[in-house]
Amino acid sequence: MSKKVTILGAGVIGLCTALYCARRGMRVTIIDQKPRQRDGCSFGNAGMIVPSHFIPLAAPGMVKLGLKWMCNPESPFYIKPRLNLDLMTWGLEFWKAATKGRVDAAAPVLRDLSLLSRQCYEEIGLDFGLVKRGLLMLCKKQQTLDEEAHMAEMAKQLGIPAEVLDANATAALDPTVTMDVCGSVFFPKDCHLTPGRFIAAVEAELVKLGVEMLWETEVSGFEVDGGALRAVRTSKGQVESHEIVLCSGVWSAELAKELDLKLPMQAGKGYSLTLANPKQLPELCSICTEARLAVTPMEGALRVGGTMEMAGIDESITQRRVRGITRAFPQYFPAFEENDFAEVKPWSGLRPVSPDGMPYIGRTKRWKNLTVATGHAMMGLSLAPATGKIIAEVLCGEKSPVTLDLMSPDRFA
Repeated sequence: MSKKVTILGAGVIGLCTALYCARRGMRVTIIDQKPRQRDGCSFGNAGMIVPSHFIPLAAPGMVKLGLKWMCNPESPFYIKPRLNLDLMTWGLEFWKAATKGRVDAAAPVLRDLSLLSRQCYEEIGLDFGLVKRGLLMLCKKQQTLDEEAHMAEMAKQLGIPAEVLDANATAALDPTVTMDVCGSVFFPKDCHLTPGRFIAAVEAELVKLGVEMLWETEVSGFEVDGGALRAVRTSKGQVESHEIVLCSGVWSAELAKELDLKLPMQAGKGYSLTLANPKQLPELCSICTEARLAVTPMEGALRVGGTMEMAGIDESITQRRVRGITRAFPQYFPAFEENDFAEVKPWSGLRPVSPDGMPYIGRTKRWKNLTVATGHAMMGLSLAPATGKIIAEVLCGEKSPVTLDLMSPDRFA
């Protein structure tokens, strides 16, 4: 009899995990507390696949920069001050991880994971409109361009192609749009897609493969048998399983506590606005470096997203964060005005952020049949196929193609 796998969470990580498990002949059930017509962090993100992003969020200088940004209500980063033990624990671990040594160790792992994911996107065999034209890191200031040029050298040392461009070369690479920048770094291996289209394609494939999807289903606990989890208790009854995969995004930390696991996690709220009929439409996706904005063309529309707001499990819209996006974007793309976004409904989503900037991927020591796949922060869509492929291989007893030590779910135990 084929192995029965229960996946907790139907975000892009859970769906890709289900896809790779089902294609290996496993019997898969997905459980999610939200309805099928949902709009979580897998839907409104920038849709980028980014091997260029090999530096984890916890990096030298980020603590100082974060404290500076907190003085500006429209800055790209904000932590809501509150007396919360989980937040304080997370902050301490972030501070401990933000060292050059940790970054040097993490960079090749994130590179391998990203390049594997890009390969998976090319080979996954679904119709979702992958655009392989690269990404521009746009810089307004020469100092920023110099810093990004240093990052480009690091990328090339890791085998990731990168090219430093002046303003004229940047404009020549994407002549369909007007940019006000001093230069950029071009990463030709980066790609983009429309998240909703990709998720719809995966869900359709899962239906064909016979995957059971339990929507609007709350997880209330687990049935334990020695060192294994025999079943998941839910609002719709008990779901027995040979293997359980925890990939519930920001809700993973609370479920982990019920399982005597320590997965430090904070919800990093991101925002995006999508112009259905933009004045200009770039051909490449880009990052507005100083403003930390992501800009992506999506099948005729234009999505602009950014910010990292840590305010707990809170999906409400903070208008001053939105204003930070709409005011910063025209500084890079002067054909646009802040008022162009006046009628656009902002989207927000909660991204699961680990304190060291690395996802949690792999088996736990506490439970012999529990595997974790969460904590990808802003990289969930980018790393989803690779994560799903790795989890399926782990469940089959195979060796992961990417070293998992730095991503162990037991590393903060």
